[in-house]
Amino acid sequence: MSTPADERPRSRVVLTHLGVMAAVAMVLGLLTAGLALPFVAVVGAAVKDVSEGMDDLPAELETRPLAEKTSIVDGQGNLIASLYDENRISVGLDQISRTMVESIVSIEDYRFYRHGAMDLKGTLRALVTNQANSGMVQGGSSITQQMVKLTLLDQAKTKKEKIAATDDTYARKLRELRYAIAFEQNYSKDWILERYLNIAYFGDGTYGIQSAAKHFFNKNASRLNLKQSALLAGLVKNPTGYDPTNYPERALARRNVVLDRMAELNVITREKAEEVKGKGLGLDVQVAANGCVNSPAPFFCDYVYNYLLEDRALGETKAERKQLLRSGGLTVRTSIDLNYQKAADESVQSHVYPTDQAIGGLAMVEPRTGNVKALAQSRPMGAKKNEGQTYLNYVVPEKYGDSKGFQAGSTFKAFVLAAAVKQGIPMTQTIYSPESLVLRKEDYIDCDGKPYDYGPWPVSNSTTSGSKNMYTGTRESVNTFYAQLMRETGLCEPYNLAKKMGIQLDNPEGDEYGRGAERVASFTLGVPDTSPLEMAEAYATFAGRGLHCDSRPVTAIEDAQGNLLKSYPEKCQQVLPGAVADAVNDVLRGVMEPGGFGQYIAPSARVSAGKTGTTQSGRAVWFVGYTPTLAAASMIAGANQFGEPIELGGQTVGGTYISAASGSGVAGPMWGDAMDVVAPTLPEEDFQRPNGTEIAGVLTTVPSVSGMPLEQAQQVLTDAGFTPSVGSYVNSEVTSGAIAYSAPGAGASLSSGDTVVIYPSTGYVPAEPRKGKGKKGRGRGGRGRG
Repeated sequence: MSTPADERPRSRVVLTHLGVMAAVAMVLGLLTAGLALPFVAVVGAAVKDVSEGMDDLPAELETRPLAEKTSIVDGQGNLIASLYDENRISVGLDQISRTMVESIVSIEDYRFYRHGAMDLKGTLRALVTNQANSGMVQGGSSITQQMVKLTLLDQAKTKKEKIAATDDTYARKLRELRYAIAFEQNYSKDWILERYLNIAYFGDGTYGIQSAAKHFFNKNASRLNLKQSALLAGLVKNPTGYDPTNYPERALARRNVVLDRMAELNVITREKAEEVKGKGLGLDVQVAANGCVNSPAPFFCDYVYNYLLEDRALGETKAERKQLLRSGGLTVRTSIDLNYQKAADESVQSHVYPTDQAIGGLAMVEPRTGNVKALAQSRPMGAKKNEGQTYLNYVVPEKYGDSKGFQAGSTFKAFVLAAAVKQGIPMTQTIYSPESLVLRKEDYIDCDGKPYDYGPWPVSNSTTSGSKNMYTGTRESVNTFYAQLMRETGLCEPYNLAKKMGIQLDNPEGDEYGRGAERVASFTLGVPDTSPLEMAEAYATFAGRGLHCDSRPVTAIEDAQGNLLKSYPEKCQQVLPGAVADAVNDVLRGVMEPGGFGQYIAPSARVSAGKTGTTQSGRAVWFVGYTPTLAAASMIAGANQFGEPIELGGQTVGGTYISAASGSGVAGPMWGDAMDVVAPTLPEEDFQRPNGTEIAGVLTTVPSVSGMPLEQAQQVLTDAGFTPSVGSYVNSEVTSGAIAYSAPGAGASLSSGDTVVIYPSTGYVPAEPRKGKGKKGRGRGGRGRG
């Protein structure tokens, strides 16, 4: 039978095919020889343009590290959360099953180990077929060429670069081929195949064979069997179209194509292929959570992420730091204890419900290390506002979270107590503390030695009244006692001590009208805003016998190869003499004993100390307590959708109606329930009884060690009765390796055995950096009560 006239190739088409074949033969001949010569006398001006463009390309393509997901883990290596832009974990070829290697090579490039950068037979066949059909119909790219394309796409940053990396043109093919030749010349076949398997997209958000194996089958790539390998090998051609989670029938058919091809190539027997083709997909899909939402500690995870975003050692800009965290394949080792976290979560969730017009939060910090052991809040992380979910982190300082905090009430009395003891005011000194009195603001001396303000200041009690000393005035949280005690200490020392202990105070004098001032007479009643983490960190200083350690959520970061990228050592400084902290502990343990407001919430398994806090009108209630080895701060605050504190009284919170809010009655039980679970796992330690002689002022002066060699400085401090600790190197003009300074500095008074940190000098002083604008303060005025 003769061919119809309209189906016969026209002479022009035939000549075009021949021209393309001649051009391809010429181009391929030059490229496969690895030459970079101009293509002249080749059929068609277009080919000439392509050849001249080839000369402008670099001979090699830089292979940047692939984006990998970052893992946030606890101290035991348990996964807390993953962060990624591309869900990828790179693995070596020796960590990929042989069956997977055979499957991918069989279906994508069966002669991969026998040809160079390209498969001439496959490429010629594809080019001719595509020309005959006036477009791109067949592929013909080798695995090396595909790897080049994926690399170009992976490294494309602009829209123009992405288009150039995926254009269906001969120009792109030739450009990829040039790069492919360079790869074949500089790298082994195994290296190329390994990178290909790690860079390839396998659908449903998974990049690389390891992530695909874990996602679709909950297996490591090294344990993939034939059925699983054939399915994954079939996905790379069209990861979306063959996605087994959306199109299982297509995925099954594609898997069987791979099996047939493997049998055709005698990689497996026909019988084996038919056997496996008779089986289902066998998926065991694992959701690869991205971010903190599905973490067992979502707000701790959020804190870690924001904490690292502030670390300039991880990148010059916040954008660079974010990219590293989301694509660097890091392992972030943290301080959290998931058992503590579980106890905190369960207590908070039982005392404050997500949809309550209140927010509950609890933070746990380890004394003498600053390790953050748990962060919990009542509103779960998420976008479903009608279910009480939120992305706002209320438990941490505003720098790392989303809330400016809440007034802490009488928990701030502890800072005045510590300052008074340090100044040598007798702990048994009696002050008559009536139910109410009017004091003069001009009697409260500020840091400049002058009154902070003028005028009357009325103060009243909400608990007991009468003659009180530091023990009874604290145990019963007597406002008029502490208002008078702060008149004796002055404003400066309690305020500065609170800052040294971790409270983020930044607005001492308020705005031009004095609004929002923090360093005021009512400081002792807790008018500054703060967070549970800040309060836990501060009270951990008392538990640590005056050694303050910055809150530390991260202990170390490792790179994708497991090498230490950065360590985060403890940052501690003795801010109170040990004997003074011992005295404060002795007073605050009375709060947990009979007659104290915390007697019914004290954990029975361990000794404890603590302080209640209730703000004016009961907008926020607190309980901050600690054992010698763990401090925790519990807070419940009235909070609605507008963000301003509202009264807790008259509300139902956690299923319980609150007629009058108090720190001991509302926040205290939440603290107690969490600590009851945790306390039995803590070391059996007691607080050290205060040394009356040292409290009375017989302290030891820190000697000067500046300029001394390290060992000499350590010996001098040891001989003086202190415990020396070596800090990080600091820039100074002191000779390199010698001690630049100590903290506390020379002349400070401490108790025997207290820690003095010494800082060796680098011997170098860099140019002073340009100063930026300071952070604007946000304090609020107001009064608190016990």
